[in-house]
Amino acid sequence: MRVACLCLVTAAMIAGCASPRASFYRLSADPSLTAMTAQPPARTIIVGPVTVPDLVDRPQIVTRNTNNEVALNEYARWGEPLKSSIADALAGDLTLLLGSDRVAVASRAIADTDALRVRVDIQQFESVTGESVLIDARWTMRGISDGAGVSGRSLVREPVSGPDYDALVAAQSRALAHVSRDIAAAIVGTAGP
Repeated sequence: MRVACLCLVTAAMIAGCASPRASFYRLSADPSLTAMTAQPPARTIIVGPVTVPDLVDRPQIVTRNTNNEVALNEYARWGEPLKSSIADALAGDLTLLLGSDRVAVASRAIADTDALRVRVDIQQFESVTGESVLIDARWTMRGISDGAGVSGRSLVREPVSGPDYDALVAAQSRALAHVSRDIAAAIVGTAGP
């Protein structure tokens, strides 16, 4: 009987000492997006580079607790560098919005001197668990036919639909879809199909 009790106590102590398991996240394209134009652009679209603020450029997901306090969650992490995940999500969104399979992320694109290049500088990537996500993105397109570049800014606030990190990352992906819509509209308006 003593051995059985000792085994139960030991098992309980070991279980109590176990650390939570880390969860890994990535941003994704919004599958509900539809093409903005009947004719996809004839040119390749290359997304990148993407820059992010130093505060969020880390493996842990960063959230804001108060105006002056942020939290880094050791158990909610990005599955890849945040700027890579943002570039992938934007490229996926642009593929859907432009109806083109000629959209690539700069890090995986084949050199194409005729490509339209989209640089995205994330100025703010702020997240409050269970509340909202704010993304402030400045983007520039180079390779427009007349030689001029086109710049724009997308400021998006997206509500978070739940208290967990799944809901937070889903809201971040939806916010990036809004940024992608702005970029796609500029591509359609300036480069034409």
